Amino acid sequence: MLRYLTIPVTAFQQNCSLVWCDATHKAAVIDPGGDLEVLLTEIQRLGLTLEQVWLTHAHIDHAGGTGELAERLSLPIVGPHPGDQFWIDGLPQQSAMFGFPPAQHFTPTRWLHDGDTVQIGNETLNVRHCPGHTPGHVVFHAPQIDRAFVGDVLFAGSMGRTDFPQGNHQQLIDSITQRLWPMGNQTVFIPGHGPESTFGRERQSNPYVGGT
Repeated sequence: MLRYLTIPVTAFQQNCSLVWCDATHKAAVIDPGGDLEVLLTEIQRLGLTLEQVWLTHAHIDHAGGTGELAERLSLPIVGPHPGDQFWIDGLPQQSAMFGFPPAQHFTPTRWLHDGDTVQIGNETLNVRHCPGHTPGHVVFHAPQIDRAFVGDVLFAGSMGRTDFPQGNHQQLIDSITQRLWPMGNQTVFIPGHGPESTFGRERQSNPYVGGT
C-alpha cells in the first residue's frame, strides 16, 4: 500500500510530501523546498529509505532544497517537465529574491512527460503534465489510494497563480478540467499549500473552476 505524510516547509508553508511503499519502506519526497533537517528527521522516525526526489515544478518554495538533498544523499531527481528548465536555472536568483537560503540549480536525472509513470518500491503513480502555473508543472496521481499530489495547480477554494513568467490562465483552467477532473470526484488532492480537498468538492464550490 502507498502511504504519505505531508510536512509544511519554508516560510511559504509549502506542502512537502513523503510518499512510501508500506511493503518495502522505500520512499520518495515530493517538492523538498527547504527545511531539510526536518524532512530527514521524519524519514528516520518513520524508518524509511529515501530513494528519489520528485518535483511538481521548480519554484523556489518547492525545489529550493532539491540540489542539496540530492547531492548529500546521492538521490536521483525525477521531474518536472522540461518546460521548467528556466525556473531551475534561476533557482539561485529566486532564493535571493525571496529570502531563502542559497539554492543550487541542478539537472534532473529524468524529465517527466504526460502519461509517464514513477515508481517507489512496489507502488506506481501516474504523471500528468498540467501547465499553466508554470509551463513544466506535473501532477502525481495514485489511483490505488485515490490521491493526487497537485503542487500549485489547484488549491482548496482557489487555484495557482498565472502571473509569473510563462504562466497562462487558460492553460491552467484546461489542465484542471481536462487532466484533474477525469481522475474522479472522490480523489483527494494534496495541494502545494493549505488543506487537502477533493476534486468533487472543488468542482462544486471552487470560485475559479466550480461548475466545470
